[in-house]
Amino acid sequence: MTVILTPYWSDGTQRLKVEPQPPPPLPRGVLPAAYDGTVHAARCLAQLRSKDKPIEKYIYLSQLKHTNEELFYRLCLAHMPEFTPIIYTPTVGDACLQYSHIFRRPEGLHISIKDRGKIGDILNSWPHKSEARISVVTDGSRILGLGDLGVNGMPISIGKLSLYIAGAGIRPTSTIPICLDLGTNNQKYLDDPLYLGLRQNRVSDEVMTEFMEEFMAEMSRAFPKLLVQFEDFSTEHAFHYLDTFRYRFPVFNDDVQGTGAVVLSGFLNAAKLASAASGQPLSSHRILFLGAGSAGVGVAMQLLSFFKLQGLPQEEARQRIYLVDSQGLIYSSRGPMADHKKYFSRGDYNGPPLTNLPDIIRYVKPTALLGLSTMKGAFNQEVIEAMASINARPIIFPLSNPVRLSECEFHEALKWTNGRVLFASGSPFPDAVWDGKVHYPGQGNNMYIFPGLGLGSILCRASTVTDAMVEASSLGLADSLDEGERDVDLLYPRLDRIREISAFIATRVIRKAQEEGVDRNSDLRTLTDTQLVAYVTSKMWNP
Repeated sequence: MTVILTPYWSDGTQRLKVEPQPPPPLPRGVLPAAYDGTVHAARCLAQLRSKDKPIEKYIYLSQLKHTNEELFYRLCLAHMPEFTPIIYTPTVGDACLQYSHIFRRPEGLHISIKDRGKIGDILNSWPHKSEARISVVTDGSRILGLGDLGVNGMPISIGKLSLYIAGAGIRPTSTIPICLDLGTNNQKYLDDPLYLGLRQNRVSDEVMTEFMEEFMAEMSRAFPKLLVQFEDFSTEHAFHYLDTFRYRFPVFNDDVQGTGAVVLSGFLNAAKLASAASGQPLSSHRILFLGAGSAGVGVAMQLLSFFKLQGLPQEEARQRIYLVDSQGLIYSSRGPMADHKKYFSRGDYNGPPLTNLPDIIRYVKPTALLGLSTMKGAFNQEVIEAMASINARPIIFPLSNPVRLSECEFHEALKWTNGRVLFASGSPFPDAVWDGKVHYPGQGNNMYIFPGLGLGSILCRASTVTDAMVEASSLGLADSLDEGERDVDLLYPRLDRIREISAFIATRVIRKAQEEGVDRNSDLRTLTDTQLVAYVTSKMWNP
């Protein structure tokens, strides 16, 4: 699709109107006589596969997206399992680390602390203003497990929106990648002559809050139909700004809510398989988390839903979840701790500090071990064998991204459990053979959740994204496995069905928004479920 910008007048103000137009025919002789679009797609795929480094593949696909957007997304949809690790995790982590060095052309908006008082002017200059429906916003302060990268976090926003487009059919001109430049405390980048951001330390929390209030108010004025996804804010800020804005604007935080939703979905399917093997009820599961940052606590909060679905009251559900941080098991008499950890702090343990993970496993006797610690190899042979010794089918979810920060690898978990593990990771791992049988690793990839959650929220024009809507997206994903996927004990559906999955999830999200009374598109209430799925599918953009 070609976009032309045409001036027009509305209420006495000159604006820019975006009108899709077919690309003009190329003059005769510009293309070789044997040029064929289908063959050219194969040519581009061959060029991609000729690159031997993931970052080179990322750069190539970025250039392809800029020069031929429709071809990029056609190839992406046709090869989702191959493209996703390049445009998202794990390669996007390397792209962020090198962003200031591989930068070629602007994409999205950079809004800095120097723009206070003028944020509205910047937002109103966006050329596709009337089409804006979804924005991914990061401040670069906690990119994946890589820390404070400043404006180098922009590829996270770009990559997430590419997956909204590919995975849920959001129109490209409806997306706005945004990176907030509030400084960086990473001296490496402050000293880097090629660094693209402000050369100053991060501003104080007070100044940041004033900035965020102006930013969100101006976003709402400039883009009244926009859904905002916060991404990779530091732990304290992630919780704070989600709580501050979620009931005032359509906003959610993918680290706190999206990660929790996708893990809940995989855990539901894993718990059923584990309980079938052990003969124990679903309500008897115990979950141990290694990592108590925003993602860890966010996932733990979401997994409360698993136990409540089994009929446990809130307090009993909370007692089924244990958290471990850098100081060991989190318990109340241990001493002062960050506020976000207090809810899951154990009140039933008063002994000496438990700091060794195998010892903690022997004390807790968990059925599931989840890692959000960014500690490579934290789930070593001793740890996994301890889990295998007390569970017929141990649930092991090393969820840290990228791959080099994963707590363990799939082939290790298979070997150390004699093929009995129920495994899902944050980044992709290859299939593996054990005892003559092919085993398939699950990937707790947020892209299963956020495209459908975002699409459903946009189509029903949700005034807020409620916890029940997030949970509906998770349950929808868990229910989306087909018969063939269940036959081989998959915990998540195959990525090549992402459009079908997103439509299914979006329908569940819309229905829950209607139940909660937060939908502003009341016309969808009259549709049957079959009609609603058809409506959602019809709204997906196809390249």
